[in-house]
Amino acid sequence: MSEPLEVGGVPDEPARPGRPSRAPRAPRARRKRSVRESICSIVLGFESVIMFLATLAVFGLKALPWPVALGGGAALCVLLLATIPLLGRPIGIALGWVLQVIILASAILVPLMLIVAVLFGGMWVFAVIRGGMIDRENARLAGQP
Repeated sequence: MSEPLEVGGVPDEPARPGRPSRAPRAPRARRKRSVRESICSIVLGFESVIMFLATLAVFGLKALPWPVALGGGAALCVLLLATIPLLGRPIGIALGWVLQVIILASAILVPLMLIVAVLFGGMWVFAVIRGGMIDRENARLAGQP
């Protein structure tokens, strides 16, 4: 005979003496993300993948010593990914701008990084400016009857 299941597929534990039976938990409500936050997180996520691949290319071409290439690239990828949860606060957007400048500055060491810096820098500018405009428009429309 099978045991009854709670919502979510967790078996319902029988009540034990001295321990009340556990009631099913309601799902946590997720915070609504802004359009700017969503678009910026997409840009930073894709940029971290491209930076990982660029790190491997710089290492393979021996354009930089291997500790600089792998260490710097890994640190940059981690920082890009760590910035994503912070995008709901002003510090997240500011950190995103700093990372874009760092990637642009990396073109001094590896000139081909200029292509990555220009493409993703342009997408970052678009995401911040246009995402903010869409959020303001949505807020204005939500305030109207």
